[in-house]
Amino acid sequence: MNIHEYQAKALLTSFGITTPKGTVIFDAHKAKEAAKALGGDVWAVKAQIHAGGRGKAGGVRICKSLDELQAAADDLMGSTLVTHQTGAEGKQVHRIYIESGVSIAHEYYLSLLVDREYECISFVVSPDGGMDIEKVAAETPERLLSVSVDMAAGLSAYHIRNMAFFLGFKGDTAKAFGKLVASLYAMFNKTDASLLELNPLVLTTSDEFIALDAKFSVDDNALYRQADILTLRDLDEEDLKEIEASKHGLNYIALDGSIGCMVNGAGLAMATMDMIQLKGKKPANFLDVGGGVTVETVKEAFILLFSDKHVKAVLVNIFGGIVRCDIIAQGLLEAIKTHPMQVPVIMRLVGTNEKEGQQLIADAGLNVKWAKDLDEAATLAAEAV
Repeated sequence: MNIHEYQAKALLTSFGITTPKGTVIFDAHKAKEAAKALGGDVWAVKAQIHAGGRGKAGGVRICKSLDELQAAADDLMGSTLVTHQTGAEGKQVHRIYIESGVSIAHEYYLSLLVDREYECISFVVSPDGGMDIEKVAAETPERLLSVSVDMAAGLSAYHIRNMAFFLGFKGDTAKAFGKLVASLYAMFNKTDASLLELNPLVLTTSDEFIALDAKFSVDDNALYRQADILTLRDLDEEDLKEIEASKHGLNYIALDGSIGCMVNGAGLAMATMDMIQLKGKKPANFLDVGGGVTVETVKEAFILLFSDKHVKAVLVNIFGGIVRCDIIAQGLLEAIKTHPMQVPVIMRLVGTNEKEGQQLIADAGLNVKWAKDLDEAATLAAEAV
């Protein structure tokens, strides 16, 4: 789960990490009032959306007068911001963060992430902060340092010295950097984070480290023990279909294709999507109904697919072990009571109670195309769209 920049900075502050003073507003008319309360004569006006690249898209404005600040707030609030991470549809701005200006001496990049290759937490640092880190990695990889921290041994002075040396810190600056890194590591573990990115982390002209920007993601699987963070969830930033799916315990991710998929098991779901790609088409979603599926859950899954205007055909690929094929069939019959089949449905039901499932659909007289294997199912789905 992602949260907004201003929310991430509040978390950072609670762990003793310095961030600029700022105020979030939901009404552009309150921009001047917020800036006056902050004081100073330079402010940053930042659109709050769950996507990177805001600066390049015009979502971050540096203002040197109250009139300029008000104009920026009026322009951003309610606008649709399109960045390289939002897709062409962009994201609408519902809240703005007004922040005091900072006297910057240098910008750095620092992030913590779950390193699945080494099964640990890794720090990534670079002296090239404020830039597209993917571009830095591609064009000047020597400007990036990755430091892996063993979970059993924990963060050590060696890790901190290694990063400080790479970034060119010495003396008191290196000590301050060490305290910052230790606080970030503690926060990352305590909050069950999957990503914490400061880009940029700045060193001010008074030799103080400040998190000028912050991106934070928490592991969805740990939200049951992160109740405070869960309250920060902004449903306006999430896909409505994904929100609806989560209500029914469905593992669903919206994609940009035209073939809706319903599969049991993440591995089989990935294989199904790969096969669709091999046939020259794109999946409209990842949908794993899981092992403990019920008729009601399957019904909601079908309704989700049938309600998606981007779906031009539905491919059901069930390998019944724990899941019974007749439950999948019954779920379809329940779904069409309120959402009739308006698009072709291709089904591959193999395994437990497959004959019973096929018979239920045949008795209902539904125009379903049957496939004997995944290759044939993907071919029929590709032809259908």
